[in-house]
Amino acid sequence: MNKSITNPKTSTLDPIILNNLLEKYSEESSINKWDMGASSSRDISVQVQQGNAKQLKGSQRNSMTLRVWNKNNQVGITSTSDLTSEGIKKAMKGAIEASLFGNEKESPEFSSLAKSELEDINPEISNSHTIDQLLSILKKAEKQLINTHKSIDSVPYNGLNESYMERLYINSEGANRHMKLSQSSIYLYAKAEEENKKPRSAGGIRINSNLEELDIDSCISETSDKLISHLDYKSIETNKYLVCFTPEAFLQLINAFSSMFNARSIIDGLSLMSEDSLGNQISVPNLNISDEGLHPKNVGAFSFDGEGTPTQNIQLVSNGILTNFLHSEATARKFGVRPTGHAGLGAKVSVSPDWLVISKSKSEMDKDASLSIKDTNKEYILIDELSAIHSGVKASQGSFSLPFDGWIVNDGKKTSIEAATVAGDILKVLSSILKIENKQIVTHQGISPHVWVENMSITGEA
Repeated sequence: MNKSITNPKTSTLDPIILNNLLEKYSEESSINKWDMGASSSRDISVQVQQGNAKQLKGSQRNSMTLRVWNKNNQVGITSTSDLTSEGIKKAMKGAIEASLFGNEKESPEFSSLAKSELEDINPEISNSHTIDQLLSILKKAEKQLINTHKSIDSVPYNGLNESYMERLYINSEGANRHMKLSQSSIYLYAKAEEENKKPRSAGGIRINSNLEELDIDSCISETSDKLISHLDYKSIETNKYLVCFTPEAFLQLINAFSSMFNARSIIDGLSLMSEDSLGNQISVPNLNISDEGLHPKNVGAFSFDGEGTPTQNIQLVSNGILTNFLHSEATARKFGVRPTGHAGLGAKVSVSPDWLVISKSKSEMDKDASLSIKDTNKEYILIDELSAIHSGVKASQGSFSLPFDGWIVNDGKKTSIEAATVAGDILKVLSSILKIENKQIVTHQGISPHVWVENMSITGEA
């Protein structure tokens, strides 16, 4: 009988059993070099509709990616969700067969930091809840939200989720990483309609490591306040406007162009930047951008990446100057630097940011210090959320054209915009920043202040 690697009570991966099995099967197959990344997750989620359960889901997912190096240093890779000893034996056989087709000229290696010390994140693992408990909480939240305003008729998109996740990395040189965490999230997206007007919608998201500490009340009030502010709307003229991005919207924009900082994208010719771009001024001098996977507010942070490299906080832009790229083992080797802890695991390893933090440099002045989200009286567009990111962004060219939700603000009075699109070039936007506000706001996707940009092209849609 096969022994499963996951314990059904806790869904924990057992690194000792996995390591022993991989050592056994690699020895039998005369493979001296291998590594393995595995993950396990247990999720329960609920959705409701008008007080009734709409969807109840519970799932357990296990996955493993195994790489082996044959005698010619060709790499074979295989993935499986079968974490029994038989499943691992098959994966080893499949990886060995795949290695015969590996590229001899470009082989990944183990990360040089795969055995170095990890930051002790030590996340608190929350107690689990039943689907009935989640359903009861979400039904109550839906009812509260609908009751905040007579025009709110439904919450068509909503969800409450509780997850337990684990990640593991081991290799034949003795690297052994294992970490688990929990995460809960709620999203509420409500719809409202007034007589003789178009239906309007708005939403909010909250994430926490613990369901008990999930701020559902603020999610309800944010969704309701936004939605009510969108009921009175008007169309706007196509023109160039002073624009203020909310923290969420500015992070969406920077994330859409994160290939600028991605060494893999640079090597593949899919980035605006090149290897020679380090040291170049790419924005106004008072903009700082860092990637801080270890930030205490980053719920869901793992202390190591897919290759076992410790997660690191990296300064990407300092005083407007591009200072670093995000690296995997392979890209770091090519650039002659150390890996940064941003890699996946595969034959060709992907690289991605963890948790972007936008801040204002203390040593530099704003172009227009008078601007402020609290008391600016001149006309401007406040962009709250960007849409169609995947289709409206040409990351390698720097251009974007994106529909958005937002308001036109005049003398401090906000009026919702019926429909509009913002377009531009990311490097021009970064160079046209007039003001980065001091107050940084934590969102579910990173941290940023409000950011003001001059002369942005807005197309109103009549």
